[in-house]
Amino acid sequence: MKALTPTALGAVCAVLAVVFFSANDVAIKWLSDGYALHQVVLIRSFIGLAIILAIIAPMTDGFAIARTKRLKMHLLRGSFVVFANLTFFLGLAAMPLAEAVAIFFISPLVITGFSVLFLGETVGPRRWLAIGLGFVGVLIMVRPGTQAFQLASLLPLVSAFCYAGMHILTRRIGGTESAATMAFYIQIMFIIVCAAMGLTVGWGQFGDQTDPSLAFLLRAWEWPLLSDLPVFLLIGAGTAFAGYLISQAYRVAEASFVAPFEYLALPMAVVWGMVVFDEYPGLSDYLGMALILSAGLFMVWREGQRPAAKIRRPLRR
Repeated sequence: MKALTPTALGAVCAVLAVVFFSANDVAIKWLSDGYALHQVVLIRSFIGLAIILAIIAPMTDGFAIARTKRLKMHLLRGSFVVFANLTFFLGLAAMPLAEAVAIFFISPLVITGFSVLFLGETVGPRRWLAIGLGFVGVLIMVRPGTQAFQLASLLPLVSAFCYAGMHILTRRIGGTESAATMAFYIQIMFIIVCAAMGLTVGWGQFGDQTDPSLAFLLRAWEWPLLSDLPVFLLIGAGTAFAGYLISQAYRVAEASFVAPFEYLALPMAVVWGMVVFDEYPGLSDYLGMALILSAGLFMVWREGQRPAAKIRRPLRR
């Protein structure tokens, strides 16, 4: 059997990673009616950490992935990732899946803006125009000042800004720290934060909430139903393998080739929303998605034209 070329392998890994990440979003939204968010993420993180230690670590540097001279930076970076994930998942509990994913896809545009503010990089007028169009798309979907506006729609936007901060930190430590080490400390931060939240509010003393996002955040912990265990295994294993697959995709193929595959998450979210949750976006939602998607893909294309460019890709949860 003929081996895949690096480009074909990169495409396969990227598509599989997007499928895993998209399934993770669906599974967490599915569980949001019966479990607390910090409980779901804590279980996911324990499973993900076990897979990193049992499978991914032996393939890389072994248990040496835990060694680092930049622990504070890892913890700060992990805090950004944790907050980005939690705010995104809280948004999923209260709004349609496709809308949350679309608003979050503003993140590559935010990262470009942050690179100017914090890294001193130069951005040309066409990319600033793309950033502006992307934010117009967000405004169309969020609809501030109208009766259709809901506070939950700001949560994926907050998540995108948190991810942008995480990416800036990644740029600062990525030259000395391996991907496996960064993945290891992210799982550690998830476990620390979610365990602390469980000990603080996991008893359900604040769980009597009518807002879906607040109920997801403050609900009492419940012993998982046997029928839900496969879903927990899916989000734990799926996230760990997806992180490895997307890293492999960018390792073996050009970033400008791989990055557009990540945008498959948006049409997949539309389909998942229709099939699983009976959610059908309106015309204005499709317009907003189109603007965000177009702006993001334009940014990918522009980055691909630059020498030695590295695509600022969306967050993989």
